[in-house]
Amino acid sequence: MLVIISAKSQSRKWLPGHFTDNKGNLGIGLIRIDPSGHGPVKNEDFIEFKENPKANPFELSASDLRSIVIGKDSFIVAHVMENRAKEKNGLGFVKVVLDEDIKLYAAKDERAGGHGISFAPEVGAGIGFGGGGGGFGGGLGGGISIPIGGHSGRNSFIAVYFFGANPAEMKPLTNENFQDVMTDIMGDYPEVVNKIAEKVYRLDNIDQLIAYYKQVKAADKSK
Repeated sequence: MLVIISAKSQSRKWLPGHFTDNKGNLGIGLIRIDPSGHGPVKNEDFIEFKENPKANPFELSASDLRSIVIGKDSFIVAHVMENRAKEKNGLGFVKVVLDEDIKLYAAKDERAGGHGISFAPEVGAGIGFGGGGGGFGGGLGGGISIPIGGHSGRNSFIAVYFFGANPAEMKPLTNENFQDVMTDIMGDYPEVVNKIAEKVYRLDNIDQLIAYYKQVKAADKSK
């Protein structure tokens, strides 16, 4: 299972947000990401929720939910790892990085250690590496070291990216398919596509590409 983690300073805070459960019901209130202890269902991520500061909190496992929104960050529930011989597949929360027709998702590689469901508010600068198998159906071929909470150093972890129209169609983003996939996602903006074609942006600096794309898109909408 791939999971997503955030800075420890954020992991115990109640944050305004809402969720949609697997029956389509909407819950609005306060959500605590990466709660301590074990969740209600083994091998599944979970959240704690309460309707208001004085209400009693309760836990919701990933299988109870379709999606979560905390501030500007959106998460979906997905199986993002194939079964491994010694580990059962589980449900986790995956961040929606770009909500386009073809969506870009981010998740943490559990091989880097840790557990939790939250992600830094914006994907930070990273360092490239070549994936080499284990838990990704033969290896993703790329990922980047993401500073938790915007800082580098010991709090970094390996993030991996996926793309697809919906969670059921998620596929890994790799060095090999990066140009084609990101061109499809960002194709409405030729200046961004040109940068991708010129290899100014690659998988190992995808955070910079995402920031540039959002900047160009925002400027276009303001015209």
